[in-house]
Order: sequence, then structure tokens, then C-alpha cells
Amino acid sequence: MRALLDQAGRTPGHVALVAGDGAELTYGELRRRVLAVRHGLLSGGLAPGDGVLFSVRPSPESLVLALAVVAAGGVVVFADPGAGPAMFTARLRLARPRWSAAESVLYAGSRLRPVRAYARRRGLLLPDLGDLEVPGGGPMSHVHVGRRLPGVPRGSLSFASLARGPAPEPDDDGDPGAPAAVIFTSGTTDDPRAVVHTQGSLAAALGLFRERMPLGPGDVVHTDQLMLGLPTLISGARWSMPPPGCAPADFARMLRGRGATHTFCVPAHLAEILDAAPTLPPGLRHVLLGAAPAPAGILRRAIAAAPTAEVLSVYAMTEILPVAIASARDKLAHTASGAGGDLLGAPLPGVGARLAADGELLLSGPNLCRGYLGAEPRGELPTGDLARLDEGRLVLVGRKKDMLIRGKFNLYPGLYEPAIAALPDVADAAIVGVPDPGTGDEEVVLAVVGPPGLPSRLRRALPDVIDHDALPDRIVVLDGLPRSGRTRKLDRDRLREQVAR
Repeated sequence: MRALLDQAGRTPGHVALVAGDGAELTYGELRRRVLAVRHGLLSGGLAPGDGVLFSVRPSPESLVLALAVVAAGGVVVFADPGAGPAMFTARLRLARPRWSAAESVLYAGSRLRPVRAYARRRGLLLPDLGDLEVPGGGPMSHVHVGRRLPGVPRGSLSFASLARGPAPEPDDDGDPGAPAAVIFTSGTTDDPRAVVHTQGSLAAALGLFRERMPLGPGDVVHTDQLMLGLPTLISGARWSMPPPGCAPADFARMLRGRGATHTFCVPAHLAEILDAAPTLPPGLRHVLLGAAPAPAGILRRAIAAAPTAEVLSVYAMTEILPVAIASARDKLAHTASGAGGDLLGAPLPGVGARLAADGELLLSGPNLCRGYLGAEPRGELPTGDLARLDEGRLVLVGRKKDMLIRGKFNLYPGLYEPAIAALPDVADAAIVGVPDPGTGDEEVVLAVVGPPGLPSRLRRALPDVIDHDALPDRIVVLDGLPRSGRTRKLDRDRLREQVAR
């Protein structure tokens, strides 16, 4: 936080942020708003350690509000009201936030009966955000973003009013060990799981991004990702933010129109962008891919679309980010070598990586989260990923839970999928096991995206690419692999359902 405020103080007249609608925010105004909202929250009763349920889409307002919460000693809680009533309630019970910050339209949509009915018909079950109580008793405090609408709780603080208020300087730099963000990632209604990051772990993560990808005044980073936007601002560069739900063609247009030098995409999203705009602007110097494995086909398309840019693939987890960064050319060369697995790159400086006896990757470092909410702090993270070391570089073999057993052979899909996806006409590939009710064994099914005649060609090509014991029992051609969530990760459970006989 201090690094960002200091940078803003050095270049107050420079543009820090360009919003989705094109509105610009200078560093000086960003700094003033963060300090003003911080002061308003403290005056309104926010106490150190208070959790703030955060339901504001990426925007300049959400950035200012999140930074102000942390600067005031609060904790930003990302619990997703759209996760469903039971899951949302379970997450609140664990996180115990005392505040809620949401867009006015979300308050209205969660409280007004006609709007709730409309949302329910669209499959969205919203909790009544204005009627939430602090676990243990008492109403929550509220902050709303946007003009006051029917349904906004009485007494809710207006973000706009806070941002126009006084902006006194903070007395200290904050506690690096204090919690700053709670991010719910998985779990069930009975056992929700949330990652707790401290100010120190987030600062270390931002430093690693800046070290691997130097930024400075004149650079323009086009992304809606907070963990790339923040190092942009700390470096004095310009953060270009796409609007929520930005269409691929509009994303590509903004890259060119705003003079982007850097961008970040989920691989599946980049594929959609390249469908709309096969050539990316020549001014791009870095294209980062992350949040899901990048198939060889997408890596090749990215290199062809931006031949003068460095295309990088980021390996990270919510618990520790980033871990390693590999260039697309190195990843493709590794795949072409036949060594197997997906090259992740060397661990970044300060990141500790070792392998357990079963090959599971264990990680540590200053950017590691404090632990899971409600659990003891941890100094090392079992990732669930199986890996090996290749001359100091990490190579992903697969996920422990995805392992298939075929007789005495342990089949790890991640060991073979990159090589299969690199074959001609294969746009994407995944291996899953489907239980055979007749034998009790698992049928190994290879699902590919490509032309209809692909299976016969793959039958001839696969013996030269993967181990004999890993050859699939059946090959299925699909229009696309099922993906879920904002990061568009492969949904293997849905894929198993699709390819079951």
C-alpha cells in the first residue's frame, strides 16, 4: 500500500487508470480518493481486522474501495453472492464479516421482489444483502457504490460521498502480517475453504510480478486482474481496464486503441479474442496467459498474432502467486522434445519448491498465504500437483486427483495432454477415466477438439507420442471442452458425463 501511495505522490498528474468507459483517473486523484474513503470508513466505525464482504465488479471504484479497506486495517472478503444461498451462508458463517460493500444495483436486485424473481428465472439466486447480520448478532454496516436505489439499506455509506471527503495522511505503513484479503476457492456448504493473504504476502507477490516483467512510465497494461493492475500502478505505468463482460472483439479493439504494451488473458479467452482479431497490435511487448493450462494450439496462435511480443505462461495458485513463468516458445520446445508434461519454468526468486515422495509439488516463500481461514498458519503448501524437476525447471505431470489406474500403470493425464494437443489439427485435448459398469475398471477416453476425421489419424500418431499404456480406449471429438468459472478451467466432471457411453 505504501509503495502505491508513494508512487502516486511522485507522479500526481500522470494518468494511472483508464476505466472501461474511457474515463481517466490520475495518480493524484487515485491517491486522494483512497485516503478519503479510508478516512470515511474509519469515521464510520471500521475497526482493524473487520471483514468487508466485497461485491463490486472490477472498476476504478472497486479498486479505490478495496485499497481503502486494506489501508484502514480491514480485510476484503471475496465470497461471491451468486454462489447460491446455502454456499453463501456457509461462507459468511466462516468469514464473519462486519461490513458489506456492494453496487447499488446488487442491493436492489437482492431485496426487491420483482428483480429477485427475474434473477431467479435467469438462474441467479441472490441473498438479501441488505438484511445480513453479523454472525453472533447485530446488523452489518454497509457501503454502496452508485446512486442510491430502492433496496439500498438505510444508513449505508455512499462511496461517492466518502471519496469527496477529507483525505488525511495515514499515521503508519500498516502491519505486513495483518490479513488483507480472504478469497473463497472451493469446499462445500459444510466445509467451505478460504485463502487468507496478508499485506506482506500480497506485497511479495506484486514484487515478483514486477521483477519478472519490468514496468515503468509509458507502459500500458490492459487487464481486469487486480494482481497485475497493482504492480502496474506501483511502477508508475498506466492500467487500462476493460468493462465487465467485455466482448472479445471489443477487448482487441481496446488493446489497439489504448496503445497497450502488456495484457493478461485466460487461455480460452485469448482464443476468443484471436477468433475476432487474428493479429494483435504491434506495440504489445508482453502477452501473459494464466489461471489455466495453455494448450499448444493457443500458444502458437498467440506467437503468430504478436510475433514481436514475449508470450508468457504464468503458473500460480490462489494460495501462492506467482510461482513460475515460462515463455511460450520454451513450452512448445519442451513439448516437441517428447519429454512429457507441461513446462512451468524455474521457480521465481524466493519461491521454495520441493517434491514429496509421491511427486507432489510443495511450495513455500514470502508470497505464500498465511493459511486457510479458521485453520492454523502454514509454512508450506501441498499443491495437489504432481511435478518433476528438469534442470531446475518445474514440469507439471498432472493432478493427484486426476490420476487413472490401468492395471499396474498409473496414468497422469497432464503428462500426455500437452503432447496430444500439439499434434496437427488438435485444438484442445483432455484425458478422463469413465467407469466401466461391466468390469469395474476405468475406460480411458481421450476427448479432442478438431475435425471429424481426427480419431483415425490420432490412432496412427499417438503410439509415437505417448506411452503404450497411456493409449486411450476411445477417442471422442467434441466442439469444445467444458470449462467453468471465471478462469475457464477444464471441468473434468462434466467432461466425464459428456463422453460416458
